[in-house]
Amino acid sequence: MNAKAEDPSIWDDPQEAQKLMRERQQLDDGINGLKRLEAQLSDNIELIEMGEEEGDQAIVADAEAALKELRAEVTRQQIESLLSGEADGNDTYLEVHSGAGGTESQDWANMLLRMYTRWAEKHGMKVELLEIHDGEEAGIKSATMLVKGHNAYGWLKTESGVHRLVRISPYDSQARRHTSFSSIWTYPVIDDSIVVDINESDCRIDTYRSSGAGGQHVNTTDSAVRITHNPTGIVVQCQQERSQHKNRAKAWDMLRARLYEAELKKREEAANQEAASKTDIGWGHQIRSYVLQPYQLVKDLRTGTESTNPQGVLDGDLDEFMEAALAQRVYGGSADVADID
Repeated sequence: MNAKAEDPSIWDDPQEAQKLMRERQQLDDGINGLKRLEAQLSDNIELIEMGEEEGDQAIVADAEAALKELRAEVTRQQIESLLSGEADGNDTYLEVHSGAGGTESQDWANMLLRMYTRWAEKHGMKVELLEIHDGEEAGIKSATMLVKGHNAYGWLKTESGVHRLVRISPYDSQARRHTSFSSIWTYPVIDDSIVVDINESDCRIDTYRSSGAGGQHVNTTDSAVRITHNPTGIVVQCQQERSQHKNRAKAWDMLRARLYEAELKKREEAANQEAASKTDIGWGHQIRSYVLQPYQLVKDLRTGTESTNPQGVLDGDLDEFMEAALAQRVYGGSADVADID
């Protein structure tokens, strides 16, 4: 690969050259990261041995603490190695849809949008809100955001499905406990090197006025665009830009990405299960439950991973759940990250 990268003729095809340089950088980062971990492991083992010989428990304790931190980093590197799918390294679209339940469900959808925004920001990723439909009283009916960052789709792809919330509703005057459902759907951004043929006669294009925050031009022109792909029933919408032309172009990109993601799911022989989780937002299809009352617990129903800190999870602390789901996806069964050799 180094020989190819150093060949001046590679820049005859700039797109291919950039792809090669990205691959080389990722390999360099992986190799250098492994070397750094090996050096830190060796250094801390030596410190422990030295501390034990000299009877200095402070040195031993510091080195042991460093090894625990190192173990967490090794676990993360192991998970990163699982992100080897065809589109795992790509940016991703993430859609949120409220389920039945009116205001309560719409508020839950808004909480999920905030949760994934916080997760992305904690990982140094950039988030762009492409479209949002506000609820009548509070929350949102739906939203689509674009998450840009290293392995964005790889990390978020296991989040697709129905998410269940149990809490005392702030919208219930009698302070009763409510159960709400909202769904998450992720699909990767694709570049020009991936060709997805779409027959425009198979699509219906609608324009409408944007809703939600967006400045003085919102709701004054039909700049938002919705494209429906009739053969599959896939619907995408974009209202990010003030220009209808720009929103239309982004909507076409989103549709190509959705169709590509559907093909990836077929290759993984999971299309039927994924489609069911998307179309029926309710009991029996949830992947994760968030219980705020009468006790505090977040539990992933696929892997059994749990957290007794729901607020931390809702603030974006999702890595533990994502890592377990990725491990299960690769190794099957109820694989735990700690069991990966």
